[in-house]
Amino acid sequence: MPQLVLTVLKYLFIVLLYLFLGRAVRVIYLDLVGPRVPRPASPKVPASEPAKRKRQAPRVLVLTQENKEPQSFPMNDQPITIGRGSTCEVVLDDNYSSQFHARVFPRDGSWFVEDLGSTNGTYLNRVKVSSASPLAAGDEIRIGKTTIEARR
Repeated sequence: MPQLVLTVLKYLFIVLLYLFLGRAVRVIYLDLVGPRVPRPASPKVPASEPAKRKRQAPRVLVLTQENKEPQSFPMNDQPITIGRGSTCEVVLDDNYSSQFHARVFPRDGSWFVEDLGSTNGTYLNRVKVSSASPLAAGDEIRIGKTTIEARR
């Protein structure tokens, strides 16, 4: 083979190798951080209908885990910690959750969920929680393979 063809093939191989490595790094990054999902814009509420579309405050958390019956946890005025730790109010049997993974707490008459520095993150309605986020009836909190729904 001519030297020119070998040189072109060598550089083509190097370019393909770098593209492969770049994609592998991107997949690992997205697995750790999660994809960017924009929060849906809140619909404009006409002035005559503010009470109809107001989100209702939740009263109970319903825990759904693989191969287990759903469990209910009432939401009183106390914060609720969620994780694998035995001192948590909601104890998870999920290898993808941390000992103290997340916290649901009341503030000014509303409920919020926040991540407690977990490794795999906490998701509220498929959006990664980065700070205290408001929680309403019908919202889903996902921790690992576990789903927790806030209900009225």
